Amino acid sequence: MDSSATLATASAQWATWWPWVAIAALGLFHGINPAMGWLFAVALGLHRHKRSVVVLSLLPIALGHALAVAVFVVAALTLGSVVDARLFARVGGLVLIGWAAWHVLRGHRGRPRVGMQAGMAGLACWSFLMAGVHGAGLMLVPVLMPLCASPLSGQISGGSAVAPAVLALGLHTGAMLLAICAVALLVYDRVGVAFLRTGWVNLDLVWSAALALCGVALLLQ
Repeated sequence: MDSSATLATASAQWATWWPWVAIAALGLFHGINPAMGWLFAVALGLHRHKRSVVVLSLLPIALGHALAVAVFVVAALTLGSVVDARLFARVGGLVLIGWAAWHVLRGHRGRPRVGMQAGMAGLACWSFLMAGVHGAGLMLVPVLMPLCASPLSGQISGGSAVAPAVLALGLHTGAMLLAICAVALLVYDRVGVAFLRTGWVNLDLVWSAALALCGVALLLQ
């Protein structure tokens, strides 16, 4: 096999696998963000003086996050099945960029509050609202489109898109749960929350930049 054929094969394999890698990477990124729940789980554990509370809190947090992402996925599949793929990408890109701008200007003012006595259902609801407000599901749209698009029509066709969308949601949630579990236990057991004052980057700005980049990626598709 000559070098051009090898390069073509590698390129085809990468085209197949990059959306899955990106979905897992976004799950890890969402999990690392304190606003997605690990900081709240650590606070609950410290408040109740139980490590087990930290671990148990992560499950409803991941569930709420998955439900919020699923809402956006269902909306994207529904719209994508009736709207031209190019128009869908353009509108989606503009929405993502607009959401990023809103998040920079006013996003911090509308965050839901939950007290230290929250139960599992309350945590799931809080996580659902936080992921929705932050646009976590919107961020997945650029990588979901190539997975769910019909190769014949170039559109996101409902029936054929369900299986890859469900697998993508499972992969994203699993990666997110892995990240929040690792970070929450590391902070609870070893680091402590004081490091956030001096040793943590402003993930709000990183998150907004990621939303904007995803919007640009959609516009360029």
